[in-house]
Amino acid sequence: MADAPSAAPVTNRVPGPMSFAYIVEDGVAREVDHDRAHEQKRGRNSLLWVHLHGSDEFCDAWLASVPDIPHSVRSALTATETRPRCDAIDDGALVNLRGLGDARMDSADPLVSIRMWLQRGRVVSVTRRALSAIEPLRGDLSGGRVHDPGDLVAVLATEISTQLDSVIAEIGDKLDDTESALSAERAFEMRRTTAKIRAQAIGFRRFVAPERIALRALAELPASWIDDRDRVDLKDAADRFARMTEELEAIRERAALMHEQLTDLRAEQIEGRTLLLSMVALIFLPLTFITGLIGMNVEGIPYATEPWAFWAIVGFCVVTGGGVIAWFVRAHWLRR
Repeated sequence: MADAPSAAPVTNRVPGPMSFAYIVEDGVAREVDHDRAHEQKRGRNSLLWVHLHGSDEFCDAWLASVPDIPHSVRSALTATETRPRCDAIDDGALVNLRGLGDARMDSADPLVSIRMWLQRGRVVSVTRRALSAIEPLRGDLSGGRVHDPGDLVAVLATEISTQLDSVIAEIGDKLDDTESALSAERAFEMRRTTAKIRAQAIGFRRFVAPERIALRALAELPASWIDDRDRVDLKDAADRFARMTEELEAIRERAALMHEQLTDLRAEQIEGRTLLLSMVALIFLPLTFITGLIGMNVEGIPYATEPWAFWAIVGFCVVTGGGVIAWFVRAHWLRR
């Protein structure tokens, strides 16, 4: 492969800690300086990987200093919002993927986008936040398991899918635990847990589903820098994303069904308590009428001076209350 056009050194900017550059020759990787990256001679069996932090000013300056990167590619690499995609442009491919962010980063979005421009002998990647799959990829690079752009994107896709698979499985396990502990007494707490699980499933599915399509398109790309082994690995990663998409869809539907079950349990619980209060009111309604009538402070109350009158009224109230309860039992309003 001919040497890349020389680029002016980016001396007016300093790369951030998330930016780095590697060159791989004959299976041996070594880290190089960004300013001199394109001065490295890259043969047929070599690879230059330049990774940039999209939020640094250095990223825009470095991309602008490389003349053989199309303007449309530079714009896509630095875009704020992205979705998984794979587009063939001339002899290269623009690939966007999403993976888990670094657990140490505090962010509401657990997924981080990585944008890549892949050509024979060169990969330029950009992220705005730390991607947890980057460090394992650098380990594979140093271990001599990455030799060309096809190897790099295949290893990255496999690592992203492996990490996401365990997280999605954990979400499914949480829903299983919630379903097994289903009860009306904990309905309010469980509804919040179920709503959170459903929101997570929807958020992951938004990017997992198109990622399968992007990897499948990349595996079928007629590019000479993707060999048959890389295509198999990419298809395996795409199949794993397809399975994760189905799992997320199942989690979303199960969470919706469980939310309905919790709503029904809550409604039944409220209905039972309302019925109990109504029955108590019906039992005491005639008793309240009797005691109110007898307790009026007017002349002419029968047996007002008899010593047995109080106990007679108490006995009458007991018999009346017992009769109302017996009627409830016979009408099947009271059930064990």
